[in-house]
Amino acid sequence: MLLLIGSSSGATVTDHDRVVTCYISTWAVYREGTASYALDAFDPTLCTHAIYAFAGLDEQNNAIKSLDAWQDLKDNYGKGGYEKLVGMRTANPHLKVLLAIGGWNEGSEKYSNLAANPERRQAFVKNALDFVKQYGFDGLDLDWEYPTQRGGKPIDRENFVALVRELSQLFKRNNLLLTSAIGAGKDTIDSAYDVKALSKYLDFLHIMCYDYNGSWNRRVGPNAPLTSKDFLNVEYSIEHLLNLGAPASKLVLGLPFYGRTFVSAMARARLGDVANEVGFPGPATKENGFMGYNEICEELRRNPSDWTLTWDVAAAEMVATKSNDTASQVVVYDSTRSIANKVRFAVRQKLAGLMVWSVDTDDFNGLCGPETDTYVDFGDREKVELTIPPPVSGKYPLLKTISNAVIVALDELTQENVIPDVQEVSKPGAGSSTGSSATIVTKLSGIAFSVMLLLATAATYSF
Repeated sequence: MLLLIGSSSGATVTDHDRVVTCYISTWAVYREGTASYALDAFDPTLCTHAIYAFAGLDEQNNAIKSLDAWQDLKDNYGKGGYEKLVGMRTANPHLKVLLAIGGWNEGSEKYSNLAANPERRQAFVKNALDFVKQYGFDGLDLDWEYPTQRGGKPIDRENFVALVRELSQLFKRNNLLLTSAIGAGKDTIDSAYDVKALSKYLDFLHIMCYDYNGSWNRRVGPNAPLTSKDFLNVEYSIEHLLNLGAPASKLVLGLPFYGRTFVSAMARARLGDVANEVGFPGPATKENGFMGYNEICEELRRNPSDWTLTWDVAAAEMVATKSNDTASQVVVYDSTRSIANKVRFAVRQKLAGLMVWSVDTDDFNGLCGPETDTYVDFGDREKVELTIPPPVSGKYPLLKTISNAVIVALDELTQENVIPDVQEVSKPGAGSSTGSSATIVTKLSGIAFSVMLLLATAATYSF
């Protein structure tokens, strides 16, 4: 394996053909200090799709409603968030902007009741179209969390398909996108979603590949493990959805820009150790058991001697532990190395791309230093030469890593696919003046990748 250090500043979403969908939790503007995230901080060059989260359901009128009119709208001297995000397409024509309806706090019961009533469904479909068009969005993202659960009913599985089908029929006639956030746990998938049917009507399925474990399990566990000994991991979720009939070209793998936190009565606690039911909060997000990547990296920068960092190979996640003789605080989170490994998995599965929850907990201020181990797991075959970009520095290190890793993963895959063909036609001992078969492999694979990059760069991204 030979790794060549690249000199470019990094790839953007127009350098490849994968989706990079960015959720923006717009309430992050109310966080304190440098964690406050206004839409002015969003970088549209790093995403193909931006999703404004969240709008809510107006049950009385079977319509979409703003959940924060002052932030979302321009009425009564509001800040006009809808208009601001949609307006970013002018300078960034590759960008699609969608509105998400739902989310955890909206619950499930109200959506269950809506979907169960054909007349209410039809009214909502028409009103949703009017709302999306009124504010200039490119489509709607459904975040019902989750059908059949949290006050839902078993019939939600079929009714959700009916709602999606009716929305899709109208949206397609108006050249609008329809997507949905999909839970990643096996039990949720099996009970809540008719995957094959939904795949017919949705443009993309955003798979929420995180929250597999948390303090609620009373054990230290990985938030978003790539692999594990049970069903609670990214690889199983994606393979299960593929087996259920979801086309790879519509699956978008979700990446968490946050970690799960734990408090354990054990010194030097590790994954699997007993923990309290409630984890500690981040200083700005202030949610028990949750800590944004920006909060994590800033804490590690301020107090490096307090924390021990270890890499869990199976989970492909970083584990940060702070201990004394009687107790531990643990954060399990996705570093740039974690992101790169999951991007690599998505590329090898030929998925549509990656989704992030959410950009406002990336290091969007660029306050933390670069991580140098992003690609140490790449290039695991002999005679594969990869051009590795330099460590990402500055703003949005996780988000920038996605496009960089897509390019590296495509390069790796291209070379692996070229190698066997070249070796078959090489003639040992032929005495060619052009060099050995290994040299030919390197040259051909490099040419193939260069052609691929030129085509990708020339293409105009559209859906």
